[in-house]
Amino acid sequence: MEIPVLDLGPLRAGEPGALERLGTELREAFTEVGFYFVRNHGISQALLDATFAEAERFHARALDEKLALKINEHNIGYMPMRGATTRVNAVGAVALPNANEAVFFKRDLPADHPDVLAGKRFRGVNQWPELPGFRDAILRAMAGFEGLGLSLLPIYARALDRPAEFFAPFFREPMFTLRMSHYPPCEPTAPENEFGIAPHMDTSFMTILAQNRIPGLSLMLPDGRWIDAPAPEGALLINGGMLLRRWTGHRWLATPHRVINRSGRERYAIPFFMDASYGAVMAPLAGDEEPITYPDFMTGYQRANFHHAAEKPVQLQGA
Repeated sequence: MEIPVLDLGPLRAGEPGALERLGTELREAFTEVGFYFVRNHGISQALLDATFAEAERFHARALDEKLALKINEHNIGYMPMRGATTRVNAVGAVALPNANEAVFFKRDLPADHPDVLAGKRFRGVNQWPELPGFRDAILRAMAGFEGLGLSLLPIYARALDRPAEFFAPFFREPMFTLRMSHYPPCEPTAPENEFGIAPHMDTSFMTILAQNRIPGLSLMLPDGRWIDAPAPEGALLINGGMLLRRWTGHRWLATPHRVINRSGRERYAIPFFMDASYGAVMAPLAGDEEPITYPDFMTGYQRANFHHAAEKPVQLQGA
């Protein structure tokens, strides 16, 4: 296996030296591959299975019911099939619109939250379908992923030779997005430049991906080789995106990846994208790029890649 595996068991058990060992392993993972697996992460398989089931249940709804929750300026809601084209973070030539549909949820803010009332971008109210039990299941999933992400921050800090608590002030209320995607089988006659998701780099500080029993995900190693992502039992796959790369002064990789569903079956995915708090100012740890915030970065990315937000394209900062 070319993707490193980090065992969180010793750290969670409080074993001496575990944090330093994991920091070294993470540094190697992000300078050599850009992806890594975690074992003994604390998220139950039952929770993951339930979340996949909810993704399937949502996407089985009639199209008009899904379109009633159509994605908005906060990047919350339903994006129909081929509703996005990977442009700014594309790897290689821009492909056809992505052959997937997805629904997006963020932190579940109440309607009277100050950020909601102020109309702050990406701080809107979630659009929930009328499906009994769906909201509670998704909130449990997002809480589990967020907890894991926060528990990994000391490892990231030590991997960068910073104190274990270095990232804590930046993640007091992290931004996050759960994307629940549906990839129909790829048609045998599909053109070569059509993908479930075209080759791209994530935007996030951290992406946590529950492994899929139906294959389709592959990633590009630094030497240019594409490899299929394996699915080891009980492991979660994690990678960093353009924000992490920028924050580390481009010392760490944001590794290109893609999805092509040639399984002949319906494929679902539930990636969880986690970033710093909304107003946290991320000054690169090396180099001379300007500090940036989450809304600065994501406004440009969204307008460049998502069709619903493309009325006023702007240059993406930090790409």
